[in-house]
Amino acid sequence: MEGGLGGNTVPPNSCDKSKVLDVKPLRTLVPVFPEASEGPPFVCVPPNGPFPSGFSPFFPFSGAQGSLSTPDLNQNDFNSTAVPLRSFRAEPPASNGQNVSPMGSHKNKSAGSSSVKNRAKRSKDSEFAITAFSNFNPGISLSEQDDGNRELVENVLLRFDALRRKLSQMEDAKESHSGIIRRADLKAGNIMLSKGVRTNMEKRIGVVPGVEIGDIFFFRMELCLVGLHSQSMAGIDCMVIKGDLEGDRVALSIVSSGGYDDDAEDPDVLVYSGQGGNASRDKEASDQQLVRGNLALEMSLHRENEVRVIRGMKDAIHQTSKVYVYDGLYKIQESWMEKGKSGCNMFKYKLVRVPGQTVAFATWKSIQNWKKGLSSKVGLILPDLTSSAESTPVSLVNEIDDEKGPAYFTYFPTVKYLKSFKLVQPSFACNCRDACQPGNSNCSCIQKNGGDFPYTANGILVCRKPMIYECGPSCPCFRNCKNKVSQTGFKVHLEVFKTRDRGWGLRSWDPIRAGTFICEYAGEVIDKFKARQDGGDGENNEYVFHTNRLYESFKWNYETELVGEESSDSTEDFDIPSPLIISAKNSGNVARFMNHGCSPNVFWQPIAYEHNNETSLHIAFFAKKHIPPMTELTYDYGISHSDETESDNAEYGRKKCLCGSAKCRGYFY
Repeated sequence: MEGGLGGNTVPPNSCDKSKVLDVKPLRTLVPVFPEASEGPPFVCVPPNGPFPSGFSPFFPFSGAQGSLSTPDLNQNDFNSTAVPLRSFRAEPPASNGQNVSPMGSHKNKSAGSSSVKNRAKRSKDSEFAITAFSNFNPGISLSEQDDGNRELVENVLLRFDALRRKLSQMEDAKESHSGIIRRADLKAGNIMLSKGVRTNMEKRIGVVPGVEIGDIFFFRMELCLVGLHSQSMAGIDCMVIKGDLEGDRVALSIVSSGGYDDDAEDPDVLVYSGQGGNASRDKEASDQQLVRGNLALEMSLHRENEVRVIRGMKDAIHQTSKVYVYDGLYKIQESWMEKGKSGCNMFKYKLVRVPGQTVAFATWKSIQNWKKGLSSKVGLILPDLTSSAESTPVSLVNEIDDEKGPAYFTYFPTVKYLKSFKLVQPSFACNCRDACQPGNSNCSCIQKNGGDFPYTANGILVCRKPMIYECGPSCPCFRNCKNKVSQTGFKVHLEVFKTRDRGWGLRSWDPIRAGTFICEYAGEVIDKFKARQDGGDGENNEYVFHTNRLYESFKWNYETELVGEESSDSTEDFDIPSPLIISAKNSGNVARFMNHGCSPNVFWQPIAYEHNNETSLHIAFFAKKHIPPMTELTYDYGISHSDETESDNAEYGRKKCLCGSAKCRGYFY
């Protein structure tokens, strides 16, 4: 361009378009404008014209004159590692993510109104991220970000889900009709990664510190944050071996979640399909190529390195979602190519599970067979001990000894007040006519909850609170109102089972997401005098719940700084006007079988709702974290106050704890 614009003119049709011009990117060029005496006057025109007389278009803008179409900047194949995570998009329904770029780019997609909306949305997300991060301390050192441990992994997952639940609540409260897919999980993951709330960043072959076989995840971003699988959408994660002169790329982990034609029924063998070649809106199916992840799997076959396998399945509770289970280490035994359902060639890799590992996916397959009636549960005593009192049956199982069941009790699904007395001041029902909606500032039940809907759209508890107010039987809203979560029955298939050394316990056949309602503590509300008569403070009644015990404080809610809110000193601990004692000795529900745990996976939350012009109090149990199937459910029984007993002896009523936790305090009451 040194000769001015006139120096770049090319006679029409004299350009050889087969040649690639050796030019610098336009953003690096500095314009040089000619002096009046050196050339024709400077003319500024659009790249595609129209051009004034005497000027011709130059390559690559030498298309037909009069075409005003703008080049589609989204048609390039350039994958930049600098693309932020907030540019991720929802996975296509027909894919398990194995053929999607790690950065989530969509190729050959024409720009349009949706692109403008998405750019505007990304701009808002960017502003949100900038304002939310001021002076935030992740509490994780650089060395801990590279290498984790069990406590760090659980901490990161708890913080991620707390943030995701809050962002979901905020999205639910917006009146949006734009059709944009809301992905609070991606937004939360973006924030977490940006602020260093993550661990196991160092890529590695084999075991990931702090991640255990059988751990479950409900979002792909969770796999990224704990270093199990760093690709948020692609199904194959790989790395280049350090110090390798050949620079071979080997596979580290794969996610098999049903998007491809995998043979995933065998709990010890997985036939995994390569990535790429799937048909889409813009292209037909094609043969897979031995590149990227496929090549990495082939290299792992020859190197015989271990590959982590994560299996994805439909969530039994939320059918539109998936749950991922870490199934341990596998080795690739062989690979081949075969015709797929599309008629195109695809790579197949046979992976065999390394023997001697804890079972994981095998447990899921057994549960599927029980539910389908294909096999019977070993030790089954009763298929439903509730006698249909609950909408979901609760099985009774003993695989330990010959005991035929617990002592007789009357099954009752909720709490019973034996005499009329008010625990909380009377309140009024809500004024909603169909169903309470998030963001409806006129709903009295939402007003009592501080202006926030306590649950997400799929019924997950957002935050612990001193008290949660639900719509009650007297409210005119529908039975399936989303503010009646604790009143609509079990969400998971529960089982009462005999433990080895702690009597009867409670567990679930289904995976449980953090914040999921499990059950309420049912029984008879009694006073302190009645509790002492029944042995409620001693060994005669082990089925009693006290709200006035000392409970270990813990943080479960989101971090306010991450959503742009000012730091708050508000407490998560309960606030009950009067002590509540519930005895499940003679009548109660499955909660009476839940054992104590010093590192519990369940917590209790007081819930109040109006009935017959009185507000009654209920104790609801929610999942503290993601709980794999067949894992015992436990909560903290608390420590007795001295006034609970007639004796000043601190040892009175104390029992030896056998929870097995690394943080076990050795006793419980």
